[in-house]
Amino acid sequence: MSFADPVLLAVGLLLAAGLAWAAVAAGRRRAAALAAAGITAGAPGTGKGRGRSAGIWFTIAGLAVLAVAVAGPSATVPVSRASGTVILAMDVSGSMAATDVAPSRLAAAKRAALSFIGAQPDSVDIGVVAFTQGGLEAALPTPDHTTAEAAVRRLKASGGTSLGDAILASLSAITHKTVVLRRDGSAPNIGYWPSATIVLFSDGQDQGGSGGSASGSTGPAASAAEQAGVHIDTVGVGTAAGTTVDVDGYHLFTALNAAALRSIAQTTAGAYHPASDAGQLNGIASSIDLRLTTTHEPLPLAGAFIGLALVLLAVGAVLTITRSGRVV
Repeated sequence: MSFADPVLLAVGLLLAAGLAWAAVAAGRRRAAALAAAGITAGAPGTGKGRGRSAGIWFTIAGLAVLAVAVAGPSATVPVSRASGTVILAMDVSGSMAATDVAPSRLAAAKRAALSFIGAQPDSVDIGVVAFTQGGLEAALPTPDHTTAEAAVRRLKASGGTSLGDAILASLSAITHKTVVLRRDGSAPNIGYWPSATIVLFSDGQDQGGSGGSASGSTGPAASAAEQAGVHIDTVGVGTAAGTTVDVDGYHLFTALNAAALRSIAQTTAGAYHPASDAGQLNGIASSIDLRLTTTHEPLPLAGAFIGLALVLLAVGAVLTITRSGRVV
């Protein structure tokens, strides 16, 4: 426990100590006077004196506690809250135009992402990465959530999908530096970011990296996130039955690849959230658990000490009045 004004505490406690000394001295003088008069401590009529003495001690205790309150006491307590950085990695590939999730996979994912952003406190920095092949950073993480909301609303379906590149682009947004895999496909050391989370909205359709490069390999990219302490929660947008979609004049069949999304989540100690219909997507904001960080914040205690002081003073006054008929 700490005090805002230790000087006031010292003065108040000295005053209470002085009153306590005076009460003890007065008690001794009274006992001596009673002894001189031949009255013992257990004789009739001495109960009122003891009651009045108890009232005095309650009053002195109340003044001592009040002195503590005036000094501005506070305690440091651990407080858990959601904080850190969240990257919403949004799949905007052509397959996300499929309508097996109404009105379309991308439209439903955008609605869920906006709901997620609206549910987060200002202590969470939110960024958006829209990924086709190569990954495209749309908005860096910021506590200004309107920026992330505007980035989500601008998204349109086009191009192919590289889940590996999406993860690397998200890690780049978190670390504010370009993150790529080594030539042998191994994960780079990008430091430790335990308060960061990636929420990946996708149907799981993966076309590898740009030009088939190692940078687009999903496994090593997920390993890079795992080594950096970044959890990836994946949201599977689509149905296992699938549907056909027109992409660049071709009719292509597309279905949810839940296995790929589960693998990414499991690698990084994240969670997979199925969303085969709009109703499931609407509940994503409440089902994703963000990191909880513990901060130590001051807890003012003056009010509690004032309340205790008032109780002690009131008890002291009642005892004094009922035993002697006087306040002091």
